[in-house]
Amino acid sequence: MVLAAGEGTRLRPLTERLPKALCPVGNVPLLDRALARLAGLGLAGPERVAVNACYLGGQVVEHVGARAHLSVEPGDPLGTAGALGNLRDWIAGRGVLVGNADAYLADPQAPPGPDIAALLDGWDGRSVRLLGQPADDPAAPGTFSGHRFVGFSLLPWRLVRDLPPTFGDLVRAVWRPAEAAGALAVVPYRGTFYDTGTPADYLAANLHAAGGGSLVHPTATVTGRVERTVVGAGAVVLGAATRAVVWPGATVGADEQLTDAIRAGLGLTVPGARR
Repeated sequence: MVLAAGEGTRLRPLTERLPKALCPVGNVPLLDRALARLAGLGLAGPERVAVNACYLGGQVVEHVGARAHLSVEPGDPLGTAGALGNLRDWIAGRGVLVGNADAYLADPQAPPGPDIAALLDGWDGRSVRLLGQPADDPAAPGTFSGHRFVGFSLLPWRLVRDLPPTFGDLVRAVWRPAEAAGALAVVPYRGTFYDTGTPADYLAANLHAAGGGSLVHPTATVTGRVERTVVGAGAVVLGAATRAVVWPGATVGADEQLTDAIRAGLGLTVPGARR
């Protein structure tokens, strides 16, 4: 299951017009990256993959189409646990690989899918597994066995079947209880991870996807100067852009210098530098 219902409040005002799951990284919507990773594991189609939608859900539904089972949550998002509770009839006894749509992962030694295959290898069908990386502070709140969570978890049916279709999060409902019972394991991820939840991390993920240079969509028009910048489909860069993201259809004027920022539309600029 790919979680794609969140509002992305920390990315506002970018997410006032586009749900976070559809924000592009390296000119590919985050949700498409998640679906491609599942496909790389042999998981594809509405019988095996589900996507939930809520905030600006119509855009998510249209974008996914028939590629996955769609779970549209009425009202406010149900959270990570409630989303699974809402899908119990569809899950129907199966273990669940859960991925956050906003998780950007990249491993230079393995393509999407195989890069997280260790999460599934040898699973007993009863324990909880989390994909993680060593935390800067192993004792910090929110860590698991000294690791930070990096976007994917594996849950047994026995812990999913009793989740109610009401607001709740997996940390409190599943992960911490499993940890207390000695039934949670962290599987290390060796690649690069960004949660893309803030403008700074979103920009950093884009720059990583560009591979140290610039990534310009074939339909973009660039007559100015771009350096370490991602330029989307139909975008126009007449001035200069450095360490920036120019969304599809956006414009950087001839007299502009866009630096460490995200440009959307004709004039929306969101600073992306770390504070």
